[in-house]
Amino acid sequence: MASFKIIQGGMGVAVSGWPLARAVSRRGQLGVVSGTGIAVVLARRLQEGDTGGHIRRALSHFPIPDMAQRVLDRYFISGGRAPDEPYKLSPLPQVNFPAPLLELTVLANYVEVYLAKEGHEGVVGINFLEKVQTPTLPSIFGAMLAGVDYVLMGAGIPRYIPGVLDAFAQGHAAELKMDVESAQAGEQCAAHFDPVSFCNGAVPPLKRPQFLAIISSATLAMTLARKSNGKVDGFIIETALAGGHNAPPRGPLQLNVRGEPLYGERDDADLEKIRPLGLPFWMAGGFATPEKLADALASGASGIQVGTAFAVSNESGLDPELKKRMLAMSRAQRSDVFTDPLASPTGFPFKVLQMEGSLSDAAAYEARTRICDIGYLRKTYRKDDGTLGYRCSAEPVKDYLAKGGALADTVGRKCLCNALFANIGLAQVQSEGQLEGALITAGDDVANVARYLPAGKETYSADDVLDYLLSTQGQSSSELKHVADPVIG
Repeated sequence: MASFKIIQGGMGVAVSGWPLARAVSRRGQLGVVSGTGIAVVLARRLQEGDTGGHIRRALSHFPIPDMAQRVLDRYFISGGRAPDEPYKLSPLPQVNFPAPLLELTVLANYVEVYLAKEGHEGVVGINFLEKVQTPTLPSIFGAMLAGVDYVLMGAGIPRYIPGVLDAFAQGHAAELKMDVESAQAGEQCAAHFDPVSFCNGAVPPLKRPQFLAIISSATLAMTLARKSNGKVDGFIIETALAGGHNAPPRGPLQLNVRGEPLYGERDDADLEKIRPLGLPFWMAGGFATPEKLADALASGASGIQVGTAFAVSNESGLDPELKKRMLAMSRAQRSDVFTDPLASPTGFPFKVLQMEGSLSDAAAYEARTRICDIGYLRKTYRKDDGTLGYRCSAEPVKDYLAKGGALADTVGRKCLCNALFANIGLAQVQSEGQLEGALITAGDDVANVARYLPAGKETYSADDVLDYLLSTQGQSSSELKHVADPVIG
């Protein structure tokens, strides 16, 4: 049974980066890094000059030095790029990764987990989206090379991930079935990754991380527990109050007067059916108070997952100016989160904080020139000649239509890839100097983040969140075990 009560959510692109995960893990809770788009994060951080030298320090420990050097040679800019200089693009993901993207992806996940685990003995997890399939295998392998303790995955039905973890832990190749739109009956497509080939015949010993599936229903919990191709070690049960992508409501889609999906009793996870599975579970979405934590424990949960509170903390990867504005909105009681049924190219409802000047603003959205130059939310489809193609409903409309997409699918879609990089201060400079805009996802609890502010302070830390959440658990801040910071230079 896991000893931690708090799982820090794996949020967005590098919002839950290694500094945040490390801060939480040092407190004996489960710190989680986001693996989504992490290859592009690494490439852009290197082009910013690797402030502090953290990436290069981690890469110096990578077991294949020549590969690490190749990535540095491709992307590292001493002193950083000029502010008006566009980032060098990394290859767009596809089913069969080109070698440079394969190496970048493995190394990026390795670096993020390595830095999160550095200098303490706590446990660290990594979060992936099932809907973002093409990078999954090299991402998991890179995280396992760094000794990741937990793999978390939601936004789909990740029934084949346990088998991947088993295969990699044994040094064996793994494959992952890909969803292909317009595939004909009997046609199957799978991505493959062979650790032996990648490591030139010498795979380091790897431990099998535990797998936590992020779910919203008892039906999915039972399916994963009974029909996965390996062991599911637990569940994170998210309600529709959680930030990021939400599971669609069950039954025909109905919208409220604002145009948001309506959720009802059918969408509440039935714990009476989940508890008999005998697996630990954590509750998520609106549970970030000591009272809610106590309620979750009383219901049989091992604890809670908390995202939004940590997203606004000092250690998160969100741009500091955005965090400042989010705290001001919370203090003024004017935070507004809209569950947008159209924004995400995945088709899942996506929670968006309404903030003037961001892409939640209709004027800012309309002013943006549509482009797809990162590509992690592209969907794989079968072309008429039987080959594979890639399209995204947020790409230029004419391009999407030329690939057989439907015009209706493009309405209201937003480029989450570029927006989420803007959220963390890594916005691309597009043609004519246009800078990509932010689009902030947050759970409903963003209205309450000011409660974590210590008296007289303008910002708060991950420790402040943990102190608040654990305040009624019989432990004070001084009683919680800390591990001393390593000397990092």
